[in-house]
Amino acid sequence: MRYFIITKKQIMWCVSALLAVVIAAVGSVATFANNERKLPIYCVETDKKQVAISFDAAWGNDDTEQLIKILKEYDVPATFFVVGAWVDKYPESVKQLSDAGHQVQNHSNTHPYMTGLSTEQMIDELESCNKKIENVTGKKPTLFRPPYGDYDNRVVETVESVDMYTIQWDCDSLDWKDNATPDSIFKRVTSKVKNGSIVLFHNDADHTPAALPNILKCLKDEGYEFVFISDLIYKKDYEIKHDGTQCKIS
Repeated sequence: MRYFIITKKQIMWCVSALLAVVIAAVGSVATFANNERKLPIYCVETDKKQVAISFDAAWGNDDTEQLIKILKEYDVPATFFVVGAWVDKYPESVKQLSDAGHQVQNHSNTHPYMTGLSTEQMIDELESCNKKIENVTGKKPTLFRPPYGDYDNRVVETVESVDMYTIQWDCDSLDWKDNATPDSIFKRVTSKVKNGSIVLFHNDADHTPAALPNILKCLKDEGYEFVFISDLIYKKDYEIKHDGTQCKIS
């Protein structure tokens, strides 16, 4: 029979190796937790039959005045996400939107892919656009919609660091597509809207002004209340599910 003698030094080496394995495992878990995917708000979980209408304004301006008239006719408040460069070109339209009672929020300053920017560049995009909007409307934006819907953890965290909320959408009208028609826009929106939805339109899409009145009338007939995104979302004590749904933590 053979006997193995384990020295105190060998025992200490084994304990050290075991501790290293444990520490590495814990570190991996911590890294995974720290790298948890951050999500914007796509929609809100609510029992209230509320929906938020939003428009992105980055390029043209042909239909903005008409949209204001339609929204006024149906007494619907809307959230407009505007690019700083658009504010530079059309300050009178920004003022018209604000004076008409709509909210003007941040869509970046130059419409870049935010994930390709440094943190400092992202903050500059946010703050530059905020200043331009505030100079025209007297109100500082609290919401940000990333251009192209492009975001990652750094984008969401940077937006949070300047006390703003990152907003996406769960109901895309697809009004920007070449094959869009007033009927296709109507059917898509009215079939996808639910309690707490955020609907995406564009201020210069060809068929949005023709589609919008029927959409607003249909949703009103179904009992939906139209609210600003800032009034729809929770400001504290919330979590965001894997699909971007913001939920209140009770």
